[in-house]
Amino acid sequence: MEDRSVLTRPAPGPDRTLRYGEDADQVADLWHSEGPTVALIHGGFWRPEYDRAHLRPMANALRGAGWNVASIEYRREPGRPGPTLDDVRSALGEIGPSVVVGHSAGGHLALCAAPDDVAVLALAPVADLRLAHRLDLDDGAVADFLGGPPDDRAALDPVRLPGRPGRVTIVHGAGDERVPLDVSESYVSAHPATSLARIPDAGHFVLIDPESEAWPIVLRELTALVS
Repeated sequence: MEDRSVLTRPAPGPDRTLRYGEDADQVADLWHSEGPTVALIHGGFWRPEYDRAHLRPMANALRGAGWNVASIEYRREPGRPGPTLDDVRSALGEIGPSVVVGHSAGGHLALCAAPDDVAVLALAPVADLRLAHRLDLDDGAVADFLGGPPDDRAALDPVRLPGRPGRVTIVHGAGDERVPLDVSESYVSAHPATSLARIPDAGHFVLIDPESEAWPIVLRELTALVS
């Protein structure tokens, strides 16, 4: 079974928290540095039980590497994808990042909601909703998020959206059982300008774990997007 310890590993809290709306979930945690700004969008298959707290180890590691970090929270209401996308767009508008990084469902949100001129680093993203639905990822997560099957929701499906003008890099573990590599490969087939870094044998959570062997690859690809 894959090591999930990063999800509950203690890490220092943010320097401050930005509020971008009135709802309790319309906030972003900020870690200050002198470098470019990266916005993080957490995963969790859009479910309310998963929040931004599990990205604290990643946020601290990025700040230690010189990045100014914003970790976004957003409303997670089953069957109501609109508020989720609205929140991510609003938060990114307030933050103005150089790069948006999203993991898993957060990768889906990054590919859908990042401004056109901002680079995206998608880590094991749910980038093809129809394929993810057919694979029944996380026991029907796609249908739970959308309120039904994804066939007629092309505007919310990265693989069916027009190619992004900004740079897009995907990092995906070949051993990922939560979001199989096939999902990212489907996106790249539809958008061949996308760069795909496959990590042999890597699972799902190592991509957000600064203590993992995969972390230097994630950091390398992130740095490349602003060079």
